[in-house]
Amino acid sequence: MDAEAAKLIGAGLAAIGAGMAAIGVGNVFGSFLESALRNPGAADGQQGRLFIGFAAAELLGLLAFVVAMILIFVA
Repeated sequence: MDAEAAKLIGAGLAAIGAGMAAIGVGNVFGSFLESALRNPGAADGQQGRLFIGFAAAELLGLLAFVVAMILIFVA
């Protein structure tokens, strides 16, 4: 296997993280909606945690994207 093919395969594997981030964001919002429907009074107190979970999932997706771009264009 030559170095260019290995680089592109690695970038493709790193890009899987972007798809996993989308699943994570859906899971965060789905769990929030489920808990808000069960206990509407506590929904306001959980909204901060909702945004922290969203930001963490998006950060991992962006990190996977950056790694993929580094593998393609720099390495």
